[in-house]
Amino acid sequence: MSEAKPSRKQQILETLARELESAPGERITTAGLARSLGVSEAALYRHFASKAQMYEGLIEFAEQTLFSTVHRINAEQVPVAGRARKVIYLLLGFAERNPGISRVLSGDALVGEKERLRNRAGKLFDRLELELKQMLREAELHGELPVGTPVQAIANLLLAVAEGLIHQFVQSGFQRKPLALFEAQWRLLVEGLFPPGKAAQ
Repeated sequence: MSEAKPSRKQQILETLARELESAPGERITTAGLARSLGVSEAALYRHFASKAQMYEGLIEFAEQTLFSTVHRINAEQVPVAGRARKVIYLLLGFAERNPGISRVLSGDALVGEKERLRNRAGKLFDRLELELKQMLREAELHGELPVGTPVQAIANLLLAVAEGLIHQFVQSGFQRKPLALFEAQWRLLVEGLFPPGKAAQ
């Protein structure tokens, strides 16, 4: 989340992400965040009305980063399993590169925060699942997958696996990397979910 000359809002979000990463399992306070930035709490509130808005800023960053690439992946002329693999790899890679934001997306950092924040984080995964479902549905309509392929179940399972790996990453204090076993895990998923000859490695 870096720029040549980051704005103060950007600096606040970057510092929040670093604080979330450096203190796994701990709740971040605005007082502590202000100390890390070397400013007053009042200075934080000139840019964000609440801590909830700061968390929303991190979620928005994740959404913008992920979905801009997902849309490009979906436009590629490659087998659907190959595109699905890229989407899941993208999500897990983003989580691995951004441990602090992973705490927000997994809900770990949102314990005690407003329910709408947890709902907002959950909607990111819902949108990704919908993208996968639409990708699979189009493949079925174009004859790439057999008619009657359980696209909703496949999309849901792929996201459940990804969410589980991100949860393990957060709960392990960022020791269990989401991509550590990805190649082997993906081969197992491909064999079980996609018909032989249709899956791209």
